[in-house]
Amino acid sequence: MLDKLMVLEDKYKELSEKVADPEIISDQPTWQKLMKENSELEPIVMKYREYRKVNETIAESKQILEEESDEDLRELAKMELSEAESQIVDIEDELKLLLVPKDPNDEKNVIVEIRGGAGGDEAALFAGDLFRMYSRYAERKGWKTSLMSSNETGVGGYKEVSFLIKGKGAYSRLKYESGVHRVQRIPTTESGGRIHTSTATVAVLPEVDDVEVQINPEDLRFDVFRASGNGGQCVNTTDSAVRLTHIPTGEVVSCQDEKSQLKNKEKALKVLKARLYDRALADQQKEISAERKSQVGTGDRSERIRTYNFPQGRVSDHRINLTLYKLDSFIDGDIDEMIDGLITVDQAEKMSSI
Repeated sequence: MLDKLMVLEDKYKELSEKVADPEIISDQPTWQKLMKENSELEPIVMKYREYRKVNETIAESKQILEEESDEDLRELAKMELSEAESQIVDIEDELKLLLVPKDPNDEKNVIVEIRGGAGGDEAALFAGDLFRMYSRYAERKGWKTSLMSSNETGVGGYKEVSFLIKGKGAYSRLKYESGVHRVQRIPTTESGGRIHTSTATVAVLPEVDDVEVQINPEDLRFDVFRASGNGGQCVNTTDSAVRLTHIPTGEVVSCQDEKSQLKNKEKALKVLKARLYDRALADQQKEISAERKSQVGTGDRSERIRTYNFPQGRVSDHRINLTLYKLDSFIDGDIDEMIDGLITVDQAEKMSSI
């Protein structure tokens, strides 16, 4: 770790000189890129310098204890040594955390896709509950939510729904939500009072820029159709709904929530880019997860990650063995405690490999 910190300090010094160079300042794109790198390294380097200073205090205090006979000096050295040794442990932990590789997508907006799984109408209702849960969470965070596409059922649920959440750090908080969510409860239609188990899948995709995903227009097929509401009831007299197919991968995105065909096309293209980016990201994460014991941060779509048990009022995350007995507030968007637990475990794993 110390060798890595020395290299980072040298790089920080080099960058500091470059960002003060008038020639580089005149080239704003280059200057901004270097300033970003410099600002990312600064907290690590400052903490490393604090680490060295405390280590020097430890060495000096030990030297005084070895060489001095004056009791007042020795007592002062003992106090300084005790305080410094306590500080160094905390600083080492802080350095390890600072050295954890940053996820380049953490500050991005997210596209959330929720689909009802096993369980028929009850699964669709649960998908609707999850949609409202994440919408309420976004409200609590001061983030903005906009619907991208939806396929409602006649009972008030969703076969599938996708929506965009705009907010600083949205992906850093919500990326752990990808996977299979399971609900255990008594459906309103169940006369015998039996508990049913249903599932819904959640995919959290970082919103991507055009420069991050290049799509050949020849690889796309656009189909238009007439948007319709529940039970096939027509809600639009024009062919404004769009179905977008990416031929090489077979990815299909439909969007019918806007009255404008152009707006539906733009939304469908945004979702497609996010899915293709997520595919590439998943391939990278498979290689990483092979070297890690846990899948906390990988968002494996087939993994059952959480159970919502309504009769017992509990929600359990199976990746970190955390159970909270506050299902009512959790399903109303109070999910920070669970997310904080997931982040802590994920960071601890990454720190252990440094």
